[in-house]
Amino acid sequence: MASSFRIRPAVAADGAFLGDMVVEAANWRQGGARPRHEVIGGDDHRRYVAGWMRPGDAGFVAEDANGEPVGAAWYRMLPRDDPGFGYVGTGVPELIIGVRPIWRAHGVGRALLQRLCEHAGAHGFARISLSVERGNFASTLYRSEGFAVTQSGSGRDTMVKRLR
Repeated sequence: MASSFRIRPAVAADGAFLGDMVVEAANWRQGGARPRHEVIGGDDHRRYVAGWMRPGDAGFVAEDANGEPVGAAWYRMLPRDDPGFGYVGTGVPELIIGVRPIWRAHGVGRALLQRLCEHAGAHGFARISLSVERGNFASTLYRSEGFAVTQSGSGRDTMVKRLR
């Protein structure tokens, strides 16, 4: 596998791939293989991709040298009456990120995270949030990029990064 990749803005046609990345994020554990229809069909995860790309949605897709998508990071503004796992309040976008397993530990997730946070800050957001299950190795990445745990729930933590 070549380790070169490029990052481009996500577009409306990326909705199905973002669904794939929600499945990758949900199945982060070794051997954790919940089927796509189960993950995306459930209320917990559907909110992260349903109706992509709505006003207020933004994201980036990483592609390999052949133009195949290998990862994505995006945010949504979720309402108080239908919050996501990492909801912290009105006006704070919730970040979702997923990277194909073979591309993990190659800088893809970090590059996507940095690009999305820069974008959110440039668009006037003061904070961005996410949720991570305890034990997920990605929490080390999030901490190294300035995210801090602000709330601990049942088996997962909500993390927030100040953007300005």
